[in-house]
Order: sequence, then structure tokens, then C-alpha cells
Amino acid sequence: MKIFVTISLLCFGLHAYSQVLSNKEGKYTEADTLRGSLRKERAYDALKYHLKLRVVPEKKFISGSNTITFKAEEKLPVMQVDLFENMKIDSIIHKGKKLNYERKYNAVFINFKKALSKGKKDSIRFYYSGNPIVAERAPWDGGFVWTQDKNGNPWIAVAVQGTGASLWYPNKDHQSDEPEEVLSEIEVPTGLTNVSNGRLLGSEDLNDGYTRWKWKVTNPINNYDVILNIGKYAHFHDEYKALDLDYYVLEYNLEKAKNQFEEVHPMMDCFYEKMGPYPFPEDSYKLVETPYLGMEHQSAVAYGNKYMKGYLGNDLSGTGLGLSWDYIIIHETGHEWYGNSITAKDIADMWIHEGFTTYTEGIYVECQKGKEAGLKYIKGLRRNIGNQSPIIGDYGVNAEGSGDMYFKGANLLNTIRSIYKNDELWWNTLREYTETFKHQTVTTQQVEDFFNEPIATNLQPVFDQYLREKGIPELQFKRDGNTFSYRWKADVQNFKMPVDVFIKGEEKRILPTENWQKMQQPLDKEDIEVNDLEFYINSRFYE
Repeated sequence: MKIFVTISLLCFGLHAYSQVLSNKEGKYTEADTLRGSLRKERAYDALKYHLKLRVVPEKKFISGSNTITFKAEEKLPVMQVDLFENMKIDSIIHKGKKLNYERKYNAVFINFKKALSKGKKDSIRFYYSGNPIVAERAPWDGGFVWTQDKNGNPWIAVAVQGTGASLWYPNKDHQSDEPEEVLSEIEVPTGLTNVSNGRLLGSEDLNDGYTRWKWKVTNPINNYDVILNIGKYAHFHDEYKALDLDYYVLEYNLEKAKNQFEEVHPMMDCFYEKMGPYPFPEDSYKLVETPYLGMEHQSAVAYGNKYMKGYLGNDLSGTGLGLSWDYIIIHETGHEWYGNSITAKDIADMWIHEGFTTYTEGIYVECQKGKEAGLKYIKGLRRNIGNQSPIIGDYGVNAEGSGDMYFKGANLLNTIRSIYKNDELWWNTLREYTETFKHQTVTTQQVEDFFNEPIATNLQPVFDQYLREKGIPELQFKRDGNTFSYRWKADVQNFKMPVDVFIKGEEKRILPTENWQKMQQPLDKEDIEVNDLEFYINSRFYE
């Protein structure tokens, strides 16, 4: 989640967009390719990360190691591990001996003394230190946030989606490869708490002014979800069915949090019904108060909405329907299903994260207030769509698509639901999707194929138009004697998509193509109304 809301929206205007970190309009560098492509030096499967790190707030400094356990997928004489070039490499150890390495931009090429054979499981310990990049506007830019709570206690967090987890720890920084387990041992000044992903295994006073906090996540996790949160936290616990709910908030916000976080129960009721069970019960569910707005950090969701309803007290849809619930709780938790459990292999396909998760907001509104309200909320989000560039970015160069991935992506899904015209089939398909691809990385084509399979209508032209082109299709009507003819005008050749219209108040499904088709009854313009609550299209009448 990196939605940035402009001043005009905060003043109840009309625009919102995502801060796209990699939009270079096709002007890519070697550094982009090193980060975004699966080169031969990346022919290994990252299995486990073991982070051991000390955080020194007064120096904005970190030091420690990451033990990377991996399996070679091909013969591997040289291994690429990513770490931002401003961070110092202290040493890289393999079987008790230092390895030689070369650095190029934010990539580190490690030379094994003897090439690892295909299928070999091995590990390296990567020691490093330095002052990681500081985020000026987290979460819209990546980096550490070093601040204090109102009592003067250090309050530290990190957010790196898009920028890259290698900003602060060495890893294979590509979304296609997720470690199956991460053990985080984070040393912080005694009196503070560190909260990371997964389950708390314990804490230990090191008797040198620091305490080590040990956390373990036992499910696949994408790199940007691995985090630390450091503060003077109070903790309280709850349960939903068999799921542990843990909350870490600043001590003086404890009572506010207990009240605000009551929303988690009805949210889980809704999401379990519509999307299936929470995908990481082994690692629990947590909300952690952070000094920035929010992020979907797996099993440790970052919360910074200041205990307000809506998006910092505003409604992104402009309908008023977004003011009855806490945007960050709902949106960032939705990412546990879409983005964390199901992850796009390439950052170009981030709509798989953001489009589906924005759609979960409409799902929650529907659970609260009924289907029509949910549809109105999703339609209201259209005011934030620019239609200036495609949702899907360029592959292999660490490039996100346009910020329309959020609101246009959600409206695409709503349109597909309407094409299904069978809500039982739609919800069954959505639940099957979350279960089929649970804990997996996927491509856009896999997603398209999955939602195409249950119905006779070919959705490929629809996906192509909404994801790979700038604009949306236009349903055109022209006077044809005493009635009207209709057709699609779209960027995709031979575009076809069923759409519902109201003819004299009665809903009817029509099947436009690129060729004009004549309606069979006498009609005036006022007799025809497009169902734009359920279909995100443009329409135009020619008399």
C-alpha cells in the first residue's frame, strides 16, 4: 500500500494516486536490470533468512548479519545477493571462510571457491553495517523512520515496498522468490520493544543496555514484508475463532486502540466469508502502531491511521461510505490475502496486490451495508483514476505500472463480477482463487486464466483493455431510424464484452462488438441507460 492522497482530496477534492517508485517511462538503467531480472547469478531458491541485527537509534545505525539458506537451481559459481551500495559489507562467510565479492550498484556478486552444483542446499552468512536510507515520506518512499513518540521515546520503523528490502538487509530482492522462513533477532535499547513478523519466541536482556527480541515467521514471505518496529509499546491480545490477534501500540494510546481495533472481528467475519480463512494462522495476526500511515507487513500489519475512520478522516470514494470504517485496518489486512499470500512474481504485475486489495474495501462495505452500497463505493473510487498509462509495467526492470492499479484494478474486478452475472459463482471463484494460489507467486496471465475458466465469455480482451491499454472501452449508440444501434470502440482489436443496460427501465444484457448492431424496438435516447454501477465503461450517444 503506497496510496498518496493529494491536498485536493484532503480538502474533499477529486484526486488520489499511488506514488509509483519505478516509473521511468522506459528509460531503464543497468541497475534496474540487475534488480528486476532473473539472471544466472540468481539461479537459486532462497529458503531461509536469519537476521541478527543491532539497532542504534542515536546514530541511526544498524549492524549485524543475515544467514541466507538456499538451494542452487543451476550450477552456481557466482551468486547475486542484493544490498544497497551505501551499506558496508563487513564480510561474507561460507563454511567458515571469507568469500571474495564484487559490487555493482545495489548488487553484490559473490564468488564461491568452487561452483555449487545444481540441487545443492547451502548457506552463507553475510555481515554488514551502516546507516540505511531514511524515508522522508514513508510509506511513499522507502527507508527507515527514526522518530520519537510524544514522551520522547525512540519510535522506529521501516517501509521499503518498491524501493527494496535490500535497502536494509541483504537478500535476493526479487518478488518471485520468497523465503519459507524468517528468524529475526533484533537488539534494541532496553526498555523498548521490537515487533517483527510471525511469533514472538522470547526476549533476552543482554546486560549491555540492549535487549534482543526474537521472532519467527514460518510461512513464505515476500522481502518487503520483512520488518522491524521499535517503540515503547503496550501489548494486548484477543482471538478470532482459533486465530491469535495481537496488538502493539504506544502506551498512551492503549485505550484508543482497544476501542478502534474492535473492527477486526467484523472484518474477519466478512473476509472469511467472501475470501476464505486468514492465510497465516501459524504466524498470528498483528496490528502494530507505526509513525507512518500503514503497510501490509505480513502478520505484523503497520497501522498509523491515528485511530480515525476513513483514510485519515477522509473517504477516497467521495460517497460517504468510507467514513464508517478504518481504512488502514481494512485495506492493509486485505493485503494478507492479496499481496502477501498471493504475490506477483514481477513488480510490473503489482495490480495483483493493489487491485484485489482495493476491491476488498468494497467487499467490506457490502458486508456492512449490502451489495448496492458496495457497488457505489467501488464506483466512487473511479474519481481517482487517471487512465494516462497502463496498469501493468515493464517486466524485468523493477518497474511498477501506473497508480491506477488500485482503483481501476478494483473496478476491473467489479466489472468481471458483473460479467459473471452470478454472485454465487463469483464468490466461489474468488475463494477458490485465494486457496488455489495460497502462499504462491503468480503472473497476470495465471490470474486471467483462472477467472476466465468458470464462464463461457472470453475475458482476455477485457483484461487486455483494462490492464495493457491506457483507457477503457466506450459503448457508442447512434440514431438508426426510430431506434438506436450500438457498438464498442476500444484499443483492443476485435474487442467484445457483454454489458447490461436498462431499456425503458428493464435491465437487459447486450453483446456489443466492434460492428454496429441494431436494437429491435423503437427507442428514444431517454429510454436507454447504461448500468455504470456495475460496469466501468464510457458511453456516448450520437443522434
